[in-house]
Amino acid sequence: MLKKKLEKYTLILASGSPRRQQFFKDLDLDFEIRLKEIEEIFPPELKAEQITNYLAELKANAFEGELKPNEILITSDTIVWHNNKALGKPKDEQDAFTILKSLSNTTHEVITSVCFKTIEKSTVIYEITKVTFNELSDEAIEYYIKNYKPFDKAGAYGIQEWIGFIGVSKIEGSYANVMGMPTDKVYEYLSKLA
Repeated sequence: MLKKKLEKYTLILASGSPRRQQFFKDLDLDFEIRLKEIEEIFPPELKAEQITNYLAELKANAFEGELKPNEILITSDTIVWHNNKALGKPKDEQDAFTILKSLSNTTHEVITSVCFKTIEKSTVIYEITKVTFNELSDEAIEYYIKNYKPFDKAGAYGIQEWIGFIGVSKIEGSYANVMGMPTDKVYEYLSKLA
């Protein structure tokens, strides 16, 4: 449906995330992948979606001057926002344990921003989903880290994995957003372009 409408465009997904790539396949969109190494550093005064908006745009700006007139570049960034700070990807097992322990028996926000860049303009959209965890035992956290190695995931967990099945008691908002892409909003934005 949307694939046909977007025939005159080339969608470029600038993400190495297998989950984000799978979302685009599942949305039945033709796209190519282009990657650049970006140092994901943001000004310390930024909070919540300001951080993900900034980083999604930073990733898109790395392609400045390289886009053709029919190309739409899509970049994104996801953080877990908890106790007024951003939780990124864990550095090691100890860091992953500390992060998951802090999320136990509390509610946090998962924020994803998506930047759509063409040669004319950049537009950033974002989505916030609230996720509530049950109390997680140390054994459950250790089991998850050992078996699932969530070192490439913001907040040290994947909701679609074991920890999500046993640990998440409530979710308010987009499930896909917690996995790293607010697919409904992305689809809606691209539909308006077509």
